[in-house]
Amino acid sequence: MRTRVTMTDAPVADPSRADAKAAPRWATLIATFFGAGRLKPGPGTWGSLFTMLAWAVLSHFLPGPWVVPANVTLAALAVAVGIPAATQVARASGLKDPQFVVIDETAGQLITLIAVPLTWKSFLTGFILFRAFDIVKPPPVRQLERLPEGTGIVVDDVAAGLYGLTVMQLFLHFGLLGR
Repeated sequence: MRTRVTMTDAPVADPSRADAKAAPRWATLIATFFGAGRLKPGPGTWGSLFTMLAWAVLSHFLPGPWVVPANVTLAALAVAVGIPAATQVARASGLKDPQFVVIDETAGQLITLIAVPLTWKSFLTGFILFRAFDIVKPPPVRQLERLPEGTGIVVDDVAAGLYGLTVMQLFLHFGLLGR
């Protein structure tokens, strides 16, 4: 019996099926946020952490007026590219929401950090808030998971990111994080 070798390490739904195949490499790279989703334990936490660190580095080099538009653009890009990537990987794995897909955490974490001061306190608070809302999944976050394929995988984290963004902006408005 021959062993099937693929270019990616994405799991195959059922290797005995003739139509089973690995997700395209681009989808695996995007869906796992360049491999962050393969880290254990807690791939979602790793995905959020790497997103936050990448944004901290990138935002440091941007001119002030470009920070918020760049953040919004990256979050929108994570959603727009993340949904088809997550769909491809979910289909190939045979899982409704593979735990190693973390592009949804990337989108949600970036949303939480929109218009947030570039300080360690703000980044840490945003990280904790997003992870809390992503784990607890208050309504309607949990219900959004029921949407089909990549849409359900990504959109629930977008909603968790919007919760995180709302609380972050309230903290900032009331001076709870300082500047």
